[in-house]
Amino acid sequence: MKIVESDALLPRHTSFGWLIAVLASQLESDLDSRLREIGLNIGSWPTLFALWEEDGLTQTELTNRCHTAHYTTTRTLDALEKQGLVERRPHPTSRRSHLVCLTARGKKLETSATAMAQACNEDVLSALSAKERTQLNTLILKLLAE
Repeated sequence: MKIVESDALLPRHTSFGWLIAVLASQLESDLDSRLREIGLNIGSWPTLFALWEEDGLTQTELTNRCHTAHYTTTRTLDALEKQGLVERRPHPTSRRSHLVCLTARGKKLETSATAMAQACNEDVLSALSAKERTQLNTLILKLLAE
């Protein structure tokens, strides 16, 4: 979405929430298109990203890290398991929990998928200087910490 000078004073263009939602939608759409090239989709991205950061999480830990509903995490894990990207293993200390672990195939996708995400970020942030990017990231993290 390009905002031209004549649009800048429209109420929606002064709404932080609306602007962030539009930006998020654009990033999501772009990343989904790229991920489909390697057999993934945007729905699996948060779960895989969390597992690439730390493999062997419980479903509850994944739900919390991905900020998704428990049933959404269950469906995502079922789909990823069907694709052979993750497997559920018994938890060593809890009979009721399982650890979600990446398979070799799931681990192998990390490099290409994260490169695609970095390219999406680069496309969006290309208009900003390095200092502005750092500042933007710092400010967003500050808002999320509140």
